[in-house]
Amino acid sequence: MATTPSGAGVRIAMWSGPRTVSTALMRSWGSRSDCHVVDEPFYAYYLHRTGLRHPGRQEILAAQPDDWRDVVTALTAEPLPSGWSISYQKQMAHHVLPEVDLSTMDGLRHAFLIRQPDEVLASYAKVRGRPTLADLGLPQQLALFERFGGPVVDARDLLRAPEAILGRLCAALGVPYDPAMLTWKPGPRATDGVWGEHWYGTVWASTGFARPRPSTADVPVELHALSQQCRAYYETLAEHRLTA
Repeated sequence: MATTPSGAGVRIAMWSGPRTVSTALMRSWGSRSDCHVVDEPFYAYYLHRTGLRHPGRQEILAAQPDDWRDVVTALTAEPLPSGWSISYQKQMAHHVLPEVDLSTMDGLRHAFLIRQPDEVLASYAKVRGRPTLADLGLPQQLALFERFGGPVVDARDLLRAPEAILGRLCAALGVPYDPAMLTWKPGPRATDGVWGEHWYGTVWASTGFARPRPSTADVPVELHALSQQCRAYYETLAEHRLTA
């Protein structure tokens, strides 16, 4: 586990891809009284460098720095905001492009959130149509895992047994488990990214982790080949997942 400078607090980078229950997990950490959450801090940088036209693009570019160095400085600056001992970063693996110097994040405690590819693709297709492998972040996520290591959480395990999985995750990250992580108030929060109105409807209506539905994800036929591409990355990461 990476060490953190004395008095600096614990900084957790949770790396995932889209549609992996990552916002619900951010809600969980944000329900702790000792934790400050940061929502997808590299998003504006990613849009600026790639030129992609995502929903809310202009608002995102206006809300965040678009230089990765400025982002890293904010994520690693001392001390944490007043009153907090933990900083939880909801990170999208595909937002970190190859030019980013990963050594600048060596002091963070890294973790990884994965989800069955068919479930990801069925969910993604409802919101944004036809993604590519790069959009889903699995190759980048595996590369980050190989670089940093850290606990791996499967979304289905988390939804099936949230208390047990969160307890194991906290232990692996060296922080105490807090039962407040199991529930939250519905609605948006000030810590949500400005893109929340396009993506966070389900979490805004929730008050806790929903039980997983039967695995009958309906993947559009045109995404079947992509699902097969994703599976090798997912299965490699899943070998290291925490279990209840």
